[in-house]
Amino acid sequence: MDVEELAIVAALLIIKRKTNKKKSKEYWVHPLLEERRSKGMFKIFYEDVRKYPRKFFNYARMSVSSFDVLLCLLKPHITGIDTNMRPCISPEEKLFITLRYLGSGCKFVDLHYSYRLGISTIAEIIREVCHFIWVVLKDMCLPQPTKENWLKIAKDFHLRANFPNCIGAVDGKHVRIIKPYNSGSLCYNYKHFFSVILLAICDSDYKFIYIDVGSYGKDCDSTIFTNSTFYQKLMNNDLQIPEPKPISSTNPIPVPFVIVGDEAFGQTVDQI
Repeated sequence: MDVEELAIVAALLIIKRKTNKKKSKEYWVHPLLEERRSKGMFKIFYEDVRKYPRKFFNYARMSVSSFDVLLCLLKPHITGIDTNMRPCISPEEKLFITLRYLGSGCKFVDLHYSYRLGISTIAEIIREVCHFIWVVLKDMCLPQPTKENWLKIAKDFHLRANFPNCIGAVDGKHVRIIKPYNSGSLCYNYKHFFSVILLAICDSDYKFIYIDVGSYGKDCDSTIFTNSTFYQKLMNNDLQIPEPKPISSTNPIPVPFVIVGDEAFGQTVDQI
């Protein structure tokens, strides 16, 4: 390699190094975001919308009283610590932003401009609040039913649907998502869009008894059900399901309790 070639290589390396250098931040905090506490959506809107329950419900998809109860449960877990650099974001604002995102499906960019918070900050807020909603409420809202609970569910199904010895209805729901990076066709379902699956068992009031969330869109309902923790407990007799009993006074033959589902699920009556 002669001198000219060496000079060219050296020049290219210098150019590459300059190109790869990270651009210095123009602002530590953008001027638009600095006015969040005086002009952000939460400051100018939250207290006013609370005065109008219908509007509050329309915006947050939750009543004011339910919001206050949920906030009380989550507050110890999502309250930050003020620093000398900046005060923390209040738990009220964190929950309000998260409910708006979950209820409307709006993009982070929309929340960024309306609430005057950084996009990465909004993403972290939503992850944090959703995590603690699950941690705090899962045992409260989705406790494992006892034998008495199963009998009550069966009684309600009999009264409302004339279906004796039924302890739940199971089905899957495709929740549409943007294709995750490097996921190939894992999340591509038979309906021709990308999704994760929510598998749920409900009682006669349409309330969840059990959920399984996050399976790939390509998976079928029966596969998800047989791989679920509910199915494993069912096979191990850990669900406290009552013993078979007759379904009418005219037929004394005991009949097992069942979970009803469509043709996507295999019959497991003999195992229940």
